[in-house]
Amino acid sequence: MDNIDLPNTPTNFIIEAVAEDLKTGRFNYVRTRLPPEPNGYLHIGHVKAFLIDYNTAKTFGGELILRFDDTNPTKEETKFVEAIEDDARWLGIEWVKVTFASDYFDRLYEWAILLVKKGLAYVDDQSAEEMSASRGTLPRGTKWNQTESALKPGTESPYRNRPVEENLDLLERMKNGEFPEGSRVLRAKIDMAHPNLVMRDPVMYRIMHASHHRTGDKWCIYPMYDWSHGQNDSMEGITHSLCSNEYIIHRPLYEWFLEQLGEFKTRQIEFSRLNLSYAMMSKRKLRKLVETGVVSGWDDPRLTTLRGLRRRGVTPESIRAFIAQVGETNNDSWVDMAQLEACIRDDLNRRSLRRMAVLHPLKLVIDNYPDGQSEEMSAINNPEDETAGSRKVPFSKVVYIEQDDFRETPPPKYHRLYPGNEVRLRYAYLVKCTGVSRDPVTGEVMEVHCTYDPATRGGDAPDGRKVKSTIHWVSAQHAVKAEVRLYEQLFSVENPDTGEDVNTIINPHSLEVLNDCFLEPGLAKAIPGDKFQFERTGYFCADLESAPSKLVFNRTVTLKDTWAKIEKQN
Repeated sequence: MDNIDLPNTPTNFIIEAVAEDLKTGRFNYVRTRLPPEPNGYLHIGHVKAFLIDYNTAKTFGGELILRFDDTNPTKEETKFVEAIEDDARWLGIEWVKVTFASDYFDRLYEWAILLVKKGLAYVDDQSAEEMSASRGTLPRGTKWNQTESALKPGTESPYRNRPVEENLDLLERMKNGEFPEGSRVLRAKIDMAHPNLVMRDPVMYRIMHASHHRTGDKWCIYPMYDWSHGQNDSMEGITHSLCSNEYIIHRPLYEWFLEQLGEFKTRQIEFSRLNLSYAMMSKRKLRKLVETGVVSGWDDPRLTTLRGLRRRGVTPESIRAFIAQVGETNNDSWVDMAQLEACIRDDLNRRSLRRMAVLHPLKLVIDNYPDGQSEEMSAINNPEDETAGSRKVPFSKVVYIEQDDFRETPPPKYHRLYPGNEVRLRYAYLVKCTGVSRDPVTGEVMEVHCTYDPATRGGDAPDGRKVKSTIHWVSAQHAVKAEVRLYEQLFSVENPDTGEDVNTIINPHSLEVLNDCFLEPGLAKAIPGDKFQFERTGYFCADLESAPSKLVFNRTVTLKDTWAKIEKQN
C-alpha cells in the first residue's frame, strides 16, 4: 500500500487516513457505505458525502454498500428509495448491494437485550420533557470536549437502576405493543455527568405504533439513529464510516456501543458538510415549499435537489467536477453558488451543440434581399468539438433578432445594430440598419429595416471593412415557436435555511416564462433532456414536458455577459 496513487483533490486527508489503516494492518480491505434516509429526495448537500464514500472505496479497490436508514416508519416511503437509487446511478455511483437498516432489526434487538443483561441499558418511564431536563445543560459557547467543570451535570432517572429482569420484561412488552407511544423508552446506561451530552444515557428505542414500509406491523418499537447506525456499520463490516462534522460528538457513543458488545469496530472519519450559498439543505423546509405550491414539485428546476438539477439540464459530470474542486476538507466553510455554475458552464461548453434561438423577438427586414428567396447557411455545431461537425440553417428576407441587439439611440460602447451601423448576422451576411417601421398608434418600433451585402456571405467584406459585432438570428419563414423558461436563484438570501418563514425570502424573479420565442428549425426534433447552447444567450435543455406539439426549454445557466454589466453601470 506504499505506492497508492492519491486522487488530485484539494486535500486528501481521508484517503491518507485509509491508506495508513491498510499499511498498519488495522484493516486489510476497504468497505464504505451510503446511508441515506428514504424520507425525501436527494439534494446537492448529499452529493459530497455520496461521492466521498464512493471515491474512497474506488481508490482502494474496495466495496460500497447502499444502505437505507429506514428507522422512522412515519416518514419513509418506497418511492424515495427508488428515487435515491436512480439519482445515485445518474451520478455514476456503483454499489455491490442494497441493504436496509430494517434488515437488521432482529439482530439489533438481540444486541439491545445483551446490553440490558449486562446492566448497560434500562427502560425509562420518564416523559421526553423530563428526560431532556434531566440531561443537564451545556453553557452557551461551551464545547462538549471542554472541562467537566464548565458543565451542569445531568440527573439520573429514577428508573435507572431497575432490575435486569424487570427491564427485559418491559422491553419485550414494549416490542409487543402493550404500551402507548411516548410512555417508555430504552436508554443506554453510560454517564449522566459526561461532558458530551450525547453520552448521557441516550435513547436506544422508542415506541411507535406505525406500519413500516418493509416490515409491516411486526415492530412496535423502532431504533434511534444513534443505536442503529454504528451497529449496522459493524454488522456489514464497514471499515470506514465517512460522515459530516456534526457526527463528531456522536463518535464516542458509536465506539462505546461496539466496545460493550465486543463487535467489529468501524473507524469514523468526519469531513465538512457542503454549505452552498442560495441553496436550501433542510428537507423539512424543502417539503414545505413543495406542499404549499411555492415550487411545482421536488423536480422544480429552481431547487437544488438532484431531481431539479437534472430537469434543469445539469450534468453529473459537472457536479462531480464541482465536488472535486470543493475537496474533502474538515473545516466548515461556505461555497459560492457561482462556483457550481462555473463547473456546469465548463462542462456544457464542451458537450453542448450550438443552436440559434431568439427569446425576445424583433423583426429584421432585409429590404434588398430577393422576395421569396431562401438559402442555407453552414453553421458550426460546437467549436470545442471538431467531431461535432456542422449543420445547415435556413436564411430568408425576414429574420428575427433579439430586441436587445437593436437600439434606436445607442448608449456609449454599444456596437450592435442601430441606424447607420453595420453588423454581421452570424454565419450569414453583413447588414446595415437603414431605418425602422413603427406602430402608427403607439409609435413602438415593430420592424428594423436594413440592407445586406451579398459579397459577405459567411466571410469578411471584399474591401476589407470590419464590423465590431455579430448577432444571432432565426429565419421568420422557417422558425419554430417554443416556450422558454428562464430560471434564477429561488432564494433572495445566501442562507435560506436560517429562519422559518420561507415565503419572505423567495426571489420573485426566479422564474420568467417566455411564450413567443423563435428557434432554428432543427430544434423541433429535440427530445426531453437534450442539451444545447443557445448562442450568445446561455445553456438550455428540453424540459420533461417538451413535445413536438409544444416545445419547452429550460435555461440551465447563463453565459457571461459583459455588456449587461456595462449597461447596468450606465
